[in-house]
Amino acid sequence: MTLLETERLILRNWREEDRPFFHHINSDDTIMEFFPFRRNRDEADAVMDLIRDGITRNGFGFAAAALKETGQPLGFVGLHKPAGLANLPEGSIEIGWRLAPEFWGKGYVTEAARAWLAFGFDILDLDEIVSFAVVDNDRSIAVMRRIGMRHDPAGDFDHPGVPDSHPHLKPHALYRLSQADWRARQG
Repeated sequence: MTLLETERLILRNWREEDRPFFHHINSDDTIMEFFPFRRNRDEADAVMDLIRDGITRNGFGFAAAALKETGQPLGFVGLHKPAGLANLPEGSIEIGWRLAPEFWGKGYVTEAARAWLAFGFDILDLDEIVSFAVVDNDRSIAVMRRIGMRHDPAGDFDHPGVPDSHPHLKPHALYRLSQADWRARQG
């Protein structure tokens, strides 16, 4: 199921044949540098099933991003309903991504994220989209800035899902983009 297309990418739901790749992007130490866990194959399969079912149900989620030319998945980019974050209003929607390192630095996340922002504001009519990352995750924060998001220092938080064994991964920076600001940038 194709959700969105960009110049170079197809953003689609996950397929059975994506399972080894999905496991890779959830278990590789380089990719998961800012996460306190690595998923084994069974855990990755279970998460992929949840994401796939959510995309089927909602029409959005952390969708597979694949190269248009070859169909090769390179990671995920999408919109998601975060849970368990008291600092965000009920019903908040985040934009997030994760790519295999061989695809970093090529503008794929920015390209896909812009398509998801348009979907979120034009199709879902969201008032705001948020994003957050470990404060030291310069690559993700750079993307947030490139797509027009603004840092909300008052919203920065210690992520409740990060165990005390990883204190350096607790502090998260919160970025926001309102529909009004996004529309002003489009004109």
